[in-house]
Amino acid sequence: MNTPIPVVICDDSSLARKHMARSLQGWNVDITFASNGLEALEAIQNGLGHLVFLDLNMPIMDGYQVLERIQRDDLPTLVLVVSGDIQPDATKRVKSLGALDFIKKPINEQIVSDILHQYGLLQELSPNSEQPKRHNPIDTTIDLQSYYQEIANVAMGRAGDRLARLLGVFIHLPIPRVRLISINELAMTLQTHIQREASATVSQGFVGSGIAGEALLLFTETSIKDMATLMRYDDALTPEAEREILIDLANVLSGAFINSLALQLDVNFSQGPPSIIGLHGNLPEMDTQQKNWEKTLSIEIGYRIGEKTISCDLLLLFTEDSLTTMNNRAKFFETL
Repeated sequence: MNTPIPVVICDDSSLARKHMARSLQGWNVDITFASNGLEALEAIQNGLGHLVFLDLNMPIMDGYQVLERIQRDDLPTLVLVVSGDIQPDATKRVKSLGALDFIKKPINEQIVSDILHQYGLLQELSPNSEQPKRHNPIDTTIDLQSYYQEIANVAMGRAGDRLARLLGVFIHLPIPRVRLISINELAMTLQTHIQREASATVSQGFVGSGIAGEALLLFTETSIKDMATLMRYDDALTPEAEREILIDLANVLSGAFINSLALQLDVNFSQGPPSIIGLHGNLPEMDTQQKNWEKTLSIEIGYRIGEKTISCDLLLLFTEDSLTTMNNRAKFFETL
């Protein structure tokens, strides 16, 4: 039997690592997992990463920084980027840093196979009757936090891509913040946003297949002005024009995120129209006590657009009675 090819799967999501490993099942590989770029570099330097599947958005050291270090130090490895950030500029940037190709999340086994075949790697990774070796197999355990983190990451990337294509700029994507919070914590979170000077908030509800929630987009006034320039609003920034800009952005950002989320959960969401619930700092108090639930799943993402002073936070909230349905769907992924 040929010597197994050392492969590093680098992703901060345990779910994503498991899916990537599953796509290599039966191949002649020796897998090492890394949860951030620094761990991946250490594995490569130790000869454990002749081939690397690399995520982009990670803590400590992201994928771009890993590629820069590989290029700078001329490390002996081939890199395939696997990411939910599907913006055209992200693909161009990673290839300019030496990545062979870009695979978008969620993983499709046939696409992985086709790309490896394209670069002449399938022969080296020829199918093996044994299971792939793993240096740290315990790493494949999936918890609900990892599940929600990963589907949020993919949804964020698709929403960012739509906005990037609309505005012609690069969208800097963070690591989503996913929490199960109490209703009191939710009230404090909303109050923090409300107290921001000259803030504006757009709300969009969604419901379907036993899941219901609300998406809140929170902007600053400077963001609205810069957005008006990017969206070619040449007229005076009247209250009506500001509202039109906010609604347009909400349709793109919230809509893209919710649609991607629905696709991954295998549900159909009916979305309500975006509604401006606060402008120029005059946000209404969110009466969380009327919601009749004690905790919620919260997904928070901070978008930064191009090099301009444009930013907005997307806060996605699910009703408490949605969690049972969502958790049951998560158990399906644990068996993959």
